[in-house]
Amino acid sequence: MKEMFSRNELFWGKEFQESLKSKHIAVFGLGGVGGYCLETLARAGIGEFTIVDFDSVSASNLNRQIIALKSTIGLKKTELFAARLKDINPDVKVNVICDFYTENSVFPKVDFVADAIDTLRSKISLLSYCVENKIPVISSMGAGNRIDPTKLYICDIQDIENKNAPFVSNVLYQLKKIGIEKGINAVVSREKPFVQEKISETEVVKTNSGEHIEFTKIIPASTPFVASTAGIFMAYHIIKELKNG
Repeated sequence: MKEMFSRNELFWGKEFQESLKSKHIAVFGLGGVGGYCLETLARAGIGEFTIVDFDSVSASNLNRQIIALKSTIGLKKTELFAARLKDINPDVKVNVICDFYTENSVFPKVDFVADAIDTLRSKISLLSYCVENKIPVISSMGAGNRIDPTKLYICDIQDIENKNAPFVSNVLYQLKKIGIEKGINAVVSREKPFVQEKISETEVVKTNSGEHIEFTKIIPASTPFVASTAGIFMAYHIIKELKNG
């Protein structure tokens, strides 16, 4: 295990590598974006994670999600990732929250939040909580309905170039309603979203507290390229911010 992070240390040094052991990162949403973010942070050497997702692996995840295999279909993403992170680094601590995130959800104190939630109400609740509690956060806003990973970039939400992209505009509008117009970093895409067919479905989720959540879910086109890259961008941003102190 001595050599585990030796290649990282060749770039950013042993002292910073050692400091990552004490960092606690929460990753919300373990799909195409969140899964790659989590994986990359684990390989960087983060010492503790809180992972939040209510979903199980489905066949439609196989084209882009790192945890999705024929053998994992039907299994809970949180449980799969908890085992996977331990397989990468046996010393890592993993707090599992297998639940749908709502404004009533509780999670432990963390050093950074990675928001890869694709449900609007939950996303706004989480971002609002982070701002109110001064928790650094990076949010994903540009992976669906796109194919070109080179069009991704990181910026503060006030500097997003294409504020009219449907999901982005909805998030920004809801945040503005509660007085948040800046101070959140996001991974966004310059690429114009495209989908062959607009599909939506109603989903009903029962939280661990017994609350029933019903929402309309828009099914985006998802390629193997953009979600994974967006997740890696998020992980890079978190490590960069931790390094810059």
